Amino acid sequence: MRYYLIVGEASGDLHASRLMAALKQEDPQAEFRFFGGDLMAAEGGTLVKHYKELAYMGFVPVLLHLRTIFANMRRCKADILAWRPDALILVDYPGFNLSIARYIHARSRIPVYYYISPKIWAWKEYRIKNIKRDVDELFSILPFEVDFFEGKHGYPVHYVGNPTVDEVAAFKASYQEDFTGFARRNGLSEKPVIALLAGSRKQEIKDNLPDMIRAASAFPDCQLVLAGAPGIAPDYYERYLGGADVKLVFNSTYPLLAHATAALVTSGTATLETALFRVPQAVCYHTPLGKLIAFLKRHLLKVEYISLVNLIAGREVVKELVADTMTVAQIRAELGRLLHDEAYRRSMLRGYDDMASRLGEPGAPLHAARQMVALLRTRSASARNMLEARSEHVGSTPTTRCGQMPDIQ
Repeated sequence: MRYYLIVGEASGDLHASRLMAALKQEDPQAEFRFFGGDLMAAEGGTLVKHYKELAYMGFVPVLLHLRTIFANMRRCKADILAWRPDALILVDYPGFNLSIARYIHARSRIPVYYYISPKIWAWKEYRIKNIKRDVDELFSILPFEVDFFEGKHGYPVHYVGNPTVDEVAAFKASYQEDFTGFARRNGLSEKPVIALLAGSRKQEIKDNLPDMIRAASAFPDCQLVLAGAPGIAPDYYERYLGGADVKLVFNSTYPLLAHATAALVTSGTATLETALFRVPQAVCYHTPLGKLIAFLKRHLLKVEYISLVNLIAGREVVKELVADTMTVAQIRAELGRLLHDEAYRRSMLRGYDDMASRLGEPGAPLHAARQMVALLRTRSASARNMLEARSEHVGSTPTTRCGQMPDIQ
């Protein structure tokens, strides 16, 4: 069968590439065409447009590139209809993908599958109308989304597990380097490590890293190690290190977490990864105009927490220092508890265990692929049965009223 996939950023490229590998396992004749990245291209198929040509973050960059964005969207819509896949698979990236879903749903019978559902439970809940209208099957990677979509909105979803569980489990199974080897390879001492995960975007790094460093520098018995994000140049980090004794490492986030004693982490998937490595953490997310943002968070956001750890657990497992509560003094105090309060550490680790049990076992891409292929085969069988029934009714040559073969896509 033929699969058309669309992603809009690096994380989507990773998750989609794993899904493609699983689809090939379930459907050896699978063909792929996609808006994606290098990891997807390595799985085979045709790369129509690289996600780096799609990803514009923030109001001003989007405004400046509107012509390019609309041109890419037009090309994507036309390409899907021309290729006529057996399924369109959208991966996160809701601003672009929901527009594609609406167009394709209105103009074809191509089933629209959404893998890694839009996080409308936090923001823009009105998009549920678009999802109900334009998305045939939704595949969720967060367990609490089932209650949101099915319980609150009466829209059925498939919970397939979380791909981050797969990625961390695969790393742990293959990683054998001890702390001494890791320290030697990265020019570190033997002191306990405080990991700094300051985000993957420049604005996040600018807003969060300086206060993280100032707070963590109060613990001279530990060494600070900063995980460099893909696509961020080392000299950008240098602007915010301020001469502090911080070691910057790239392509080593998982090894870093495997050996860290505590971590300061911005919100996002990094909080989940840190928890799966069982590293006590504080979530730090500074924003300009902190008091205003705190007010908006209380009154506009639909969720109580911003970290995936707390959202999945359904309670506060890790401390969230956000907007007006993110100060150097509060980060320092929380980090002190993480490093020195054993009862506090044990309580957080028990919370991690609860969160992990809710996520379930590894296998998310394979679970999703199996369900997608099964749905498509059922759809194909139903179409064949319909044609056979028509054939028996009107004769040996199935026709529509205008004498043409019916569209069974």
